[in-house]
Amino acid sequence: MANQNDSFIDEVTEDLRRDRLFTLFRRYGWVALLVILGIVGGAAWREWSGSQAESRARTWGDAITAARQGDDPVAALSAVDPAGGAGRKALAEMLAAGAEAEAGLSQKAAERLKAAAATLRDDPVLHDLALLKAVMAAGPAMDAAERDRLLAELSKPGAPFELLALEQKAVALIGAGRTEDAVMLIGQIQQKDGLSESLRRRLSEMMITLGAEPRQGEGAGPQTVPQPLPGAAPN
Repeated sequence: MANQNDSFIDEVTEDLRRDRLFTLFRRYGWVALLVILGIVGGAAWREWSGSQAESRARTWGDAITAARQGDDPVAALSAVDPAGGAGRKALAEMLAAGAEAEAGLSQKAAERLKAAAATLRDDPVLHDLALLKAVMAAGPAMDAAERDRLLAELSKPGAPFELLALEQKAVALIGAGRTEDAVMLIGQIQQKDGLSESLRRRLSEMMITLGAEPRQGEGAGPQTVPQPLPGAAPN
């Protein structure tokens, strides 16, 4: 008899539980439905948005490739629609500057690169890349004071292209005939962390060309900073 009573109580309890759940679902089920729809809709939106972004990037990349292969790559690259992306526009301008440099228009290329950098204040990597390429494109033709100022900014500790900017400082010192300063600076660069193999090799080749032994394994000695190039602004 006790077992029958327990079974009856369990059945009643289960019925009450089902009734409560049904009441709750009828009262608040729409909330759960909205949550489910929101999750599904959000996933679908992210998928569609990602697909659209990939499609735009592919279209832009195809346009860039076609522009570079055209008869007038500079004009074609400048005319490529960046689809609202400042970074894409700057990259197209860098490629156009590269085409100008290859055509012997180094000064125009440098000016184009500096103009591109001016639009990239919020993107330190692309901003510094454009300025570094401007220095490299102009070479000795760039005003010494401007070159020194740009390289001082680009070679600050922690800057995206610090080591490459220091390499360009060494190149500028060599061009100015300041061999001892160049050797000292190259030796200091060789002691820094993060050197790529290609950069390490270029530095060693410069040291050998200057008649000095590469110093990858030695200490850099006192951190004497070479003086600015003649006519250059102080760092």
